[in-house]
Amino acid sequence: MLKTEDLKAEIRRLCKEKDAIILAHYYTIGDIQDIADFVGDSLALARKAAETDAKAMVMCGVHFMAETCKLLSPDKMVLCPDLEAGCSLADSCKAEDLKKFKEEHPGYQVISYVNTTAAVKALTDVVVTSGNAKKVVDQLPKDAKLIFGPDYNLGNYINEVTGRQMLLWNGGCHVHERFSVSNILELKAKYPEAVVMAHLECKAPVLAVAEVKGSTATMLKYAQQSDKKQFIVATEAGILHEMQRTCPDKQFIPVPPEISESGLECSCNECQYMKLNTLEKVYNCLKNESPQIEIDSEIAKEAVKPINRMLELS
Repeated sequence: MLKTEDLKAEIRRLCKEKDAIILAHYYTIGDIQDIADFVGDSLALARKAAETDAKAMVMCGVHFMAETCKLLSPDKMVLCPDLEAGCSLADSCKAEDLKKFKEEHPGYQVISYVNTTAAVKALTDVVVTSGNAKKVVDQLPKDAKLIFGPDYNLGNYINEVTGRQMLLWNGGCHVHERFSVSNILELKAKYPEAVVMAHLECKAPVLAVAEVKGSTATMLKYAQQSDKKQFIVATEAGILHEMQRTCPDKQFIPVPPEISESGLECSCNECQYMKLNTLEKVYNCLKNESPQIEIDSEIAKEAVKPINRMLELS
């Protein structure tokens, strides 16, 4: 197997040869972020997918993100380094379950978090991300009957800040659900000058102790613009790579989870699905042009509509 630097060089060579770009989420490993054409959160990656002139794209993230790329670029080749890179949040809302829930609540519009399958998006009126959820909801009629899913914590937060009473799906992200309030307070005692930042997928008690609440992009922008030098970060640890790269003179402290996957405390909180993306897999999928993302045409026809509506409203 090629060494890391040789792999990176070969990946970039293949990109040029095949007119391909690499999109990487903030939660992927640093080596992948370093060779990506664009690094961002879900909304930024969706926009980049819609804008690109490249013939192919490699979506280094999780499966639903690659689906979103394909929905917005149906005529382009969309590659996914590992089809097993799923999402616990997307898995918490099955299309057949949402369909039944909609039937039980006639007259309701469905707002779906971007962390959902194409089949769920096909049953959705508008898609949102953590970065634009409030803005989108604020633009809907005040008397609209709304279902929000699948992330309960994000939906609960949006209800709180908008005064809405959306019906909330009971789903959650396995990473953000595990953050420890007690550990945040311990870190704050150790670093009293540090700013506590938390993702909106975190539970309400965690958000209650955070000074900055928002998407990964919101936290990154705050860190870049702040004159503070220390930050306690409650989100997936992959974002620390970009934070440190753009703010080399600042310190970023990851919040440990309450319980790790092994049942023991660990120093950071990682998404095992995001970490399935490796340089070797990126290289192989570019070289072999596989695995490619394909979506049933009828599902794709409906699923792209709420994404386009999101892009229009945000």
